[in-house]
Amino acid sequence: MLGVLAGVFIGFGALLFTLVTSDTTLSFATSRILGGLCFSLGLILVVVAGAELFTGNNLLAMAWADGKIGITEVLRNWLIVCFSNFAGALILALLVVPSGHPSMNGGAIQTHYLEIAAAKCAIPFQKAFFSGILCNMLVCLAVWMALAGRSVTDKVLAIIFPITAFVAAGFEHSIANMYFIIMGIFLNTDPLQWDITWGGFLNNMIPVILGNLVGGSVFVAITYFIIYKKGTSKG
Repeated sequence: MLGVLAGVFIGFGALLFTLVTSDTTLSFATSRILGGLCFSLGLILVVVAGAELFTGNNLLAMAWADGKIGITEVLRNWLIVCFSNFAGALILALLVVPSGHPSMNGGAIQTHYLEIAAAKCAIPFQKAFFSGILCNMLVCLAVWMALAGRSVTDKVLAIIFPITAFVAAGFEHSIANMYFIIMGIFLNTDPLQWDITWGGFLNNMIPVILGNLVGGSVFVAITYFIIYKKGTSKG
């Protein structure tokens, strides 16, 4: 259930991002930065309210490298949490579509969902993979820093800046993309105009999940493990 909650929480962040960036009166940079700030709500809810997020759980690679858990346990956690996050994104989308939210601003929000989903379905494998790496480097660093926080304020401040950075830069987050593309599929009443399909969903998910795994597990978890291991051996 904690994985389902995380999917819902990240979906709320994506919902706010879509709301803000649908405002065409904002400049590009302003829109992206404000959207990133709003999207931060998702990880804040995951960390502070407590939930299991696939991208954050990529840090389990550090415990595996230290021999605390086995590879089977790591893979089992990632698989279960990833599918639970998908379920959460799906549940939120099923609630949001009939809520009237997409029709706000004269239907501009619905159109923006379709634009985002179509663009994500069409991202080439290589671009999605490397964008996924960069995204989860920042996400896992946000989680890593939030762990050092002693208060809710500490944790929120630790999360906001890395998450705003990855969103503003346009990097790819697998769980957020689940919500975006599912919303696009549900809202797509003109398949000839918007090429948003479950095939496109998989076209995005495969490279982005792989990229997220490399970014979080290798560039953050394993890197810090090596650094601290060397520091311990010198002592």
